[in-house]
Amino acid sequence: MRRLKVYFFIYTKNVWIMRFNEYRIMWILVLFDLPTETPKEKKAYTRFRKELLKDGFSMFQFSIYVRHCSSRENKNVHVKRIKEILPEKGHVGILSITDKQFGMMEIFYGKKEEDGFIEPHQLELF
Repeated sequence: MRRLKVYFFIYTKNVWIMRFNEYRIMWILVLFDLPTETPKEKKAYTRFRKELLKDGFSMFQFSIYVRHCSSRENKNVHVKRIKEILPEKGHVGILSITDKQFGMMEIFYGKKEEDGFIEPHQLELF
């Protein structure tokens, strides 16, 4: 079964502009639990974490990293990069959600509710 790609375009000043909306913009969450008992395992953990940071991910919680992606295609590129750096041992989960779903997240620090917005590190031009 083939999936149809749906794009929203706006026509302005004799130019068609692709409109990004909250259902097209994606967030990637990487959840991992890696062993750190031996020096080799600690090195693998550190390497994996540093590669995530180098790829533009931000720490959301310990062992949970998030990244904003401007499209599903961009998300696929970053998911592929994660799969290339997976360590030999441990558990890694990759969850992709839309910006709309991410915006519905409720975040608490203790009993105090905080704003759920995470500022992306990378400037994205639309």
